[in-house]
Amino acid sequence: MKTKLRWVDRFIIAAIIQGATITIMAVVIVAIQVTNNEINIIQYLSLSFDGTAKWFFLGIIFHLIIIIAVAVTALFYSHIEITLKKNFSRTSNVLAGIHLIGMNVGGAGAMMIMTYAGLAGTGLLTLFTEGKLGPQNTAILDSFIEPIGGFIALLALGVMCGGMGFVLAYRNNS
Repeated sequence: MKTKLRWVDRFIIAAIIQGATITIMAVVIVAIQVTNNEINIIQYLSLSFDGTAKWFFLGIIFHLIIIIAVAVTALFYSHIEITLKKNFSRTSNVLAGIHLIGMNVGGAGAMMIMTYAGLAGTGLLTLFTEGKLGPQNTAILDSFIEPIGGFIALLALGVMCGGMGFVLAYRNNS
């Protein structure tokens, strides 16, 4: 018997992948910290929070929120697909696909770029690449505004399409 992957399953898998991604990011930062005694990365970032470091922290925090949002979204699909036993039409399937891609690619992309920009702007990125702390560069953040905005637009498109897909699937009589 062939099992069909439902939207709830896809969103749960996406949340697991997102969780693994941020876990790997955390492990890399901890590994760099363990191997480098010259600077306490988190202390350095927290002391410079009024500068570019806030992009690092906000990127991490918002990424965690995206992961939770993806997992909670699976509950909506579970309610429609399993509890209400509603079928998705071709249109609502397309909208759900845009929702899945928009939330995961748009949301995670924007947050990863914010995190990267924060590391680059504080000079900590050179700790990963060259083994030493580089100079702070607040101007570097300007080059990340458009890509972050683009990913956020994809996130917003995905969420709007998901909402429309929910309504269509919910109203589906079959």
